[in-house]
Amino acid sequence: MSEESLFTKYGGFAAVGEIVHSFYEKIMDEESLEHYFWSIDITRLIRHQTDFLCMVLGGPASYTGRSLKEAHRGLNITKEDFLTVADLLEEAMEEAGMEEDDVNGVLQIVASTEGDIVAQ
Repeated sequence: MSEESLFTKYGGFAAVGEIVHSFYEKIMDEESLEHYFWSIDITRLIRHQTDFLCMVLGGPASYTGRSLKEAHRGLNITKEDFLTVADLLEEAMEEAGMEEDDVNGVLQIVASTEGDIVAQ
């Protein structure tokens, strides 16, 4: 018998969507981050992020957007801002009731993307 995916464990697409919406509310409330999103279609971004997080949690892999490196090129994202975003994601997942080990697993995946997101 296969192990239940985190996607299924935490309630599927609707639950992941709630986490992502909470995550972006936190981002938009963070003054140090808001400038990254001035010219971004936030609805589209939330849809892409929801698809991405669904995939990370073992759900349907329907993300078809640009690569992380391409999507973040030219944004000059600092390591400090990358870590702030990771902290906000952690908060959103914890508030949604995700267990610590599961949150840490997602954060390890997020940490592995730093080289594609942070400006060199």
